[in-house]
Amino acid sequence: MTARRPHVVVVHRWRESYALYTDAVDHATHAVTYVTTEVGRAGVPSAAAEVVVVGRTDDWSVVAPVVDGLVARWGRPAGVVALKEDDLLVGAALRARHGVPGPRVEELVPFRDKHEMCRRVAAAGVDVPAAALAHTADDVLRHAAEHGWPLVLKPVSGSSSEGVVRLDGPADLLDVVLGAPRVVQPFVDAPIYHVDGVFDGTDVVVLRASAYLNDCLAFRAGAGLGSVEEDDPALVAAIRRSAVASLAALTDRPTVFHLELFVDVATRRCRFLEVGARVGGAEVPLVWREVHGVDLMAVALDLQLGRPLRALPDAAAGEEVAGWLLVPAPARRPCRITRSRSMVGAVPGPYAERVLGVGDVLPDADAYYEHVGGRFRFRGRSRAEVEAAVRATLADFEVRGEAIDADVPELWAGVGPRVGPGVVPATPVPDAVLPA
Repeated sequence: MTARRPHVVVVHRWRESYALYTDAVDHATHAVTYVTTEVGRAGVPSAAAEVVVVGRTDDWSVVAPVVDGLVARWGRPAGVVALKEDDLLVGAALRARHGVPGPRVEELVPFRDKHEMCRRVAAAGVDVPAAALAHTADDVLRHAAEHGWPLVLKPVSGSSSEGVVRLDGPADLLDVVLGAPRVVQPFVDAPIYHVDGVFDGTDVVVLRASAYLNDCLAFRAGAGLGSVEEDDPALVAAIRRSAVASLAALTDRPTVFHLELFVDVATRRCRFLEVGARVGGAEVPLVWREVHGVDLMAVALDLQLGRPLRALPDAAAGEEVAGWLLVPAPARRPCRITRSRSMVGAVPGPYAERVLGVGDVLPDADAYYEHVGGRFRFRGRSRAEVEAAVRATLADFEVRGEAIDADVPELWAGVGPRVGPGVVPATPVPDAVLPA
């Protein structure tokens, strides 16, 4: 009898090649199975042993039995990979269910529960805007009485700034239905930086700090979102110190991270916003791989499979500066593009882009920062040079589109079969419910 190949389960939802799965796991010597969405199906390697399509990859009640079926057909898994932020806890619960190495739910909860996250980081002496859990409007008003307006209200667990609102006064509460408890904090009027890298359990071994041009909440409201890496060594050193203290308050294990800080550039004061135990979104994994020669997704994948932390080059100094830009969708998604053009070759401009052509469909997919009106990547000798290129591209790029019916067949062109062998229909399912 021929021995079974080791089985690896991948929970996946990207169309873009953010993670190079076939580089990290040999698909000829391993049976690599994928649980994905209809849109993510196009990003699954052709060498996959089996692909199962579900409505949502973050729904435990759907994903768990699907993986049980894969285990019955391909054997007990040697590992489970789930790299997208919203899928981290499902992946961790699957590892516990099937007894394989890698992060568990209890290790990741401090990186997903924003209230617990702020509590732990503040307790470690890090500068954190006062955070409280608001169950009612009265809780919000009490927080305002102590800390003042404006306030920010956000889901306890979420991504891509979904559900985040700014409250400028009591009247704004009339438009808010709390439902589940939310985290409330004072609004901080300071530049926001995202800090990406790898933490070895005690120290940051590789890091890049980037200033947002605009912010994630404004992007949801229709503004462009850019980012450019910081090249001021003293400011980067202050950011690094804050990053080490914040991460050490949450874990003593190796992890990739995406940290956000409020930064007063003049005084170098850093205030904690939030942090995820995952690779940054948008173009972060691509510019790291292309400009800095570090594959953060491969590092994350190694750690999820229980492999040791790989040796990494120092990406902190003496390198090119990278940046990226997202232009929002031109119409309610799904939409068909009616006008667009390439910006590669413009001076100043991007070195790479992902721009849809006229007639292409922008899907209404869960990977929010992937499916936008245009994505651009930049590189240069200084922050000033890259920032000028980002701003010029934002000013000159134009994209238009028209909303369409989500059920039109063209929406799924090139995505793969909606229903077929080894594929279940994608239907709406509730939010993720994880085992205790």
